[in-house]
Amino acid sequence: MSAKAISEQTGKEFLYKYICTSAAVQNRFRYASVSAETDWDCLTQEHPWLLTEPLVVKPDQLIKRRGKLGLVGINLHLQGVKEWLKARLMKETTVGKAKGVLKNFLIEPFVPHTQEEEFYVCIYATREGDHVLFHHEGGVDVGDVDAKAQRLLVAVDEKLSEDQVKEQLLTQVPDEKKEVLANFIVGLFNLYEDLYFTYLEINPLVVTKDGVYVLDMAAKIDATADYICKAKWGEVTFPPPFGREAYPEEAYIADLDAKSGASLKLTLLNPRGRIWTMVAGGGASVVYSDTICDLGGVDELANYGEYSGAPSEQQTYDYAKTILSLMTREKHSQGKVLIIGGSIANFTNVAATFKGIVRAIKDYQGPLKEHEVTIFVRRGGPNYQEGLRVMGEVGKTTGIPIHVFGTETHMTAIVGMALGHRPIPNQPPMDAHTANFLLNASNSAATPAATRTASFSEPRTSNDSTPAKKCKGGLPAEAQASSGCSGAKATTLFRKHTKAMVWGMQTRAVQGMLDFDYVCSRDEPSVAAMVYPFTGDHKQKFYWGHKEILVPVYKNMADAMKKHPEVDVMISFASLRSAFDSTMEAMQYPQIDTIAIIAEGIPEAQTRKLIKMADKKGVTIIGPATVGGIKPGCFKIGNTGGMLDNILASKLYRPGSVAYVSRSGGMSNELNNIISRTTDGVYEGVAIGGDRYPGSTFMDHVLRYQDTPGIQMIVVLGEIGGTEEYKICQGIREDRITKPVVCWCIGTCATMFTSEVQFGHAGACANQASETAVAKNQALRDAGAYVPKSFDELGDVIKTVYDELVANGTIIPAQEVPPPTVPMDYSWARELGLIRKPASFMTSICDERGQELIYAGMPITEVFKEEMGLGGVLGLLWFQRRLPRYACQFIEMCLMVTADHGPAVSGAHNTIVCARAGKDLISSLTSGLLTIGDRFGGALDAAAKQFSKAFDSGMLPMEFVNKMKKDGKLIMGIGHRVKSINNPDMRVQILKDFVKRHFPSTQLLDYALDVEKITTSKKPNLILNVDGFIGVAFVDLLRTCGGFTRDEADEFVEIGALNGIFVLGRSMGFIGELHSDDTNVIFTL
Repeated sequence: MSAKAISEQTGKEFLYKYICTSAAVQNRFRYASVSAETDWDCLTQEHPWLLTEPLVVKPDQLIKRRGKLGLVGINLHLQGVKEWLKARLMKETTVGKAKGVLKNFLIEPFVPHTQEEEFYVCIYATREGDHVLFHHEGGVDVGDVDAKAQRLLVAVDEKLSEDQVKEQLLTQVPDEKKEVLANFIVGLFNLYEDLYFTYLEINPLVVTKDGVYVLDMAAKIDATADYICKAKWGEVTFPPPFGREAYPEEAYIADLDAKSGASLKLTLLNPRGRIWTMVAGGGASVVYSDTICDLGGVDELANYGEYSGAPSEQQTYDYAKTILSLMTREKHSQGKVLIIGGSIANFTNVAATFKGIVRAIKDYQGPLKEHEVTIFVRRGGPNYQEGLRVMGEVGKTTGIPIHVFGTETHMTAIVGMALGHRPIPNQPPMDAHTANFLLNASNSAATPAATRTASFSEPRTSNDSTPAKKCKGGLPAEAQASSGCSGAKATTLFRKHTKAMVWGMQTRAVQGMLDFDYVCSRDEPSVAAMVYPFTGDHKQKFYWGHKEILVPVYKNMADAMKKHPEVDVMISFASLRSAFDSTMEAMQYPQIDTIAIIAEGIPEAQTRKLIKMADKKGVTIIGPATVGGIKPGCFKIGNTGGMLDNILASKLYRPGSVAYVSRSGGMSNELNNIISRTTDGVYEGVAIGGDRYPGSTFMDHVLRYQDTPGIQMIVVLGEIGGTEEYKICQGIREDRITKPVVCWCIGTCATMFTSEVQFGHAGACANQASETAVAKNQALRDAGAYVPKSFDELGDVIKTVYDELVANGTIIPAQEVPPPTVPMDYSWARELGLIRKPASFMTSICDERGQELIYAGMPITEVFKEEMGLGGVLGLLWFQRRLPRYACQFIEMCLMVTADHGPAVSGAHNTIVCARAGKDLISSLTSGLLTIGDRFGGALDAAAKQFSKAFDSGMLPMEFVNKMKKDGKLIMGIGHRVKSINNPDMRVQILKDFVKRHFPSTQLLDYALDVEKITTSKKPNLILNVDGFIGVAFVDLLRTCGGFTRDEADEFVEIGALNGIFVLGRSMGFIGELHSDDTNVIFTL
């Protein structure tokens, strides 16, 4: 969500730190926080004023009207504060409908003052700007400030002046206080803007001869502005509403959400409840909660939450296991139910997310059966059939009752089944498989002949095939100011020849648009170009039916606009950080009539600036936080409507007679499904987005639909929060809207909860009674809209209204025409398991294609959990098995002792010389490594082979030495330039001590040491050197550690694997030589 309440202490800290005003703000930072864990001695040392001044104490837990409730202790000394807290701290109390424990208190200096010195000030955000409320009488008895306060609207992007404040707000304030108050209020407003507050209330604000005192304060900030305000905010803790505990599991999911591009939300309502939900989609999660409460389950509803935005299998697993862990902690006498629901996904791979849930179910199958949990599943979207299959399969294998349903079942029907209000079908009918993308039987790559493109009730006209007259493209607005191009927003947003530009490298979304174009029998693709500032200009390959086409990609938006003047729609997949700038840039080009902003989490202040600019330019904005919109037979935005199987199932390839507008993207796809099953189909549908201030409103689109001849009825899926639905009521009463309107506002459950719940969408929160879904549904019903009793009945009401329109001749259903066929992409077909292809390369040692990196079958998390170290990792990667701990330690010791032999050896010499010649690190390192061979470093392998062959053939050590002398060959691993029997190599000694202590057997090492006795008797420096020691000891390790057969051990020696130890170790030393004092004069690592 965006607007989040902060504690009074946090709000005052922001104010004291950053307010810029000449008014003397008193008692800055003079507050102390108290909880059950507080050490009073430490507290008084930190805040010595606690011992000397009269005090005020109050709970700091988002409780409104604390004074009226007797929750403020006034004019107390420290002992009195302690006694006051003793009766309240950690005690349960009731505030309104909410019961909660008082845990956190704030102590501040008491400020003596009179009633005449108390004032009220409040600033809050709306779509049009920020309202400043002021009343000359503040305090606990301020009453209905909305009715009696002076009010001033500061429009978006405008500033507040002291003169405005004096003239419009301070009319009843004594003259001697106007200057101070005006200056403070302007400073407060600037602070409000700079720190992205959305609500800031001070009551009372006390002004005395000494200055300004902020006594009580309530505030909300726009949490999505964290990336802008992080330096000033610091780490902000958002307390839960009073009456709800802050659970660590909620914090864990919030952390997952912050690290993910997907959306993961969890709110615990009643951890002992028997009804648990795991719902995909912000809008769908509200609908399921509504239905549970409508059917009498409000007291047993355990949680609210949602996962959406294509979370990965691992993210879904983490989310699911958290919920399963919570629901299997306490038993319920009636058992428990888990509702895994969701609307029809637009782009989320349902099978991938369900695999994560299945993993969690398998991990918790014991507790789930012990707690008698029954699971109900309903889902649709890309690859949902495979998801439902694996979900049903896990029910059979684990013995957990799991009932699985797809799009053939109404979205919330499983709630009735779970609560025993409707029977559970034995074998529900299944819809067509995602894989049913039929190939064109004619084998023709040409675009098929046009099918029906007009609505059932709209004759085809030339307007639909002729693009609207556009201003000259490619020029910013200031270059065309006199052309008269700007004006009112268009009634028709999309046509048969609409051309779009896509901001962002969203190839899957673009391909989906092109496939939709093809199945709608468009003459040309709707995507004219893409803009992606992180690469140079190039062309991107896509499919148009059976053939491949190239779509240009531009680094610069100006170039794209200039070269494609036919473009009038911009689809922005820019991130929340760059969406504002890229959208403002796009609106400088008058050719752009419509912009869809997909990103979620754009700060509200930025969105309001976009809206203001769009109104000025006559541009329609869809979003932010939306999937987009669709006009069957003409155009679709990005991933709207899902994949082709859903496009075909919902008949979105040709227009119907019903238009809809929704906030939720997922629920818009559900409306596609409902409308296609109950009417002749969708004419146009738009998801305006879940933010508090969508770029376009319900009424904007309803009026467009009213003025569009082909639309015969309108469906609106409203939502708790805001008051836009009341404008529809007014439009119906004033006969501005005459077409039938079917409307339902989701979020009716909110009035049944004892504490405030922020639903999935940022705008889904009622700040007053008129913003509740219940109030809005009743108002719509009273105005004459068709309002069902619940979402369950929405489809029935739509069908009833549609049937009446058919009966009276308003709609004349036309004969269905089969759509053209589109081939399935190879990548998607492979993901569905429909095809297979041999891999070009295969490896058994490493795989990073799954949820986490795998080394020889071991997840990287397990590698770190078990502290396997570098030696253990080398065992997995080089030998494809887990080695004993001592073997891993030995490998690490070998790397340590071979890391550097000084600068004189050939490898280090070559590395340094190469670096002095100005070459880079990789080239210099490679130069040194190329010297490794039998004379330098290769003795590991050579020694292992020579000693092994001699030992295995039964030669005595003396026979081996004599044979090598007779053959004129050096014994690899014997001899050292400096070290001798009298000056031993401590590296060898360290390794020998370790091997003798830990290796099960050292037969080959003992053999090599016997050879050393013979060679050193002839010459003291003919010792078993470190290379030879590592070589023979490694053979003993391979043969006796129990991880290898004899043939495998010999094979590793034969292929030269042991030299890898030297190569890896010496690479560390070579890099060190590059960074030495002699080298780094001319080479910087």
